[in-house]
Amino acid sequence: MYDAMLAETVTISGHGGDEIEAYLARPLGPGPYGAVVVIHHMPGYDAATKEITRKFAAHGYLAICPNLYSREAPGASPDDAAATARANGGVPDERLVGDVGGAAAYLRGLNSSNGKVGVIGYCSGGRQSFLAACNLDLDAAVDCYGAFVVGTPPEGYPLQVKPLNDIADRLSCPLLGLFGGEDKYPSPEQTAELDQLLTKLGKEHEFHTYDDAGHAFFAVNRPNYRPEAAVDGWNKVFDFFGRHLSA
Repeated sequence: MYDAMLAETVTISGHGGDEIEAYLARPLGPGPYGAVVVIHHMPGYDAATKEITRKFAAHGYLAICPNLYSREAPGASPDDAAATARANGGVPDERLVGDVGGAAAYLRGLNSSNGKVGVIGYCSGGRQSFLAACNLDLDAAVDCYGAFVVGTPPEGYPLQVKPLNDIADRLSCPLLGLFGGEDKYPSPEQTAELDQLLTKLGKEHEFHTYDDAGHAFFAVNRPNYRPEAAVDGWNKVFDFFGRHLSA
């Protein structure tokens, strides 16, 4: 664990060269360190996601969380920004890839970087983590209960998203998937479908499903929080990143 760290708001170059806000946390030391892009969940660039970003820094990673809603609602509260983004159908896939790519480039440009970058996302960010790993050169990716990597959204779903089956062959790095057995999006059947697809494609991956957990079981401030699943899930995340992001 690294007790000394710096956490601050920075500006990075995102999709199309747009300057967007991001939250950076890093150990105060020479490194070299592996790095992680944290993709926030649908509720947005909030205190809980910033805490997750600091958690990675405390474990010896350079970590950054880009504010994916910077354009829709600059300076707005997380709730208001999320509502605005949801009303617009969510973050376009192309823009997401550009913003995560910019965040990864920022991390690789830090003097204490070892050059390796992983990505992790929760909820909508889980799907976006998979999306980024299929479009960018990354070293590891974690999908925490990302819906609609496979399967289609139900009628009335607020985000304009489509399944990613057709780009799974472009997965650039090992993938860790953490899911809840009581979840509906993604359901156990959908995670099994993705597992079979990646196995057929010969893509390195490992999936873990917690039978007594549903969606958002990592979220300590929500009723869905499941301590045993979350603790075990964190252990798996740090083991996975430790294997794939070390110097």
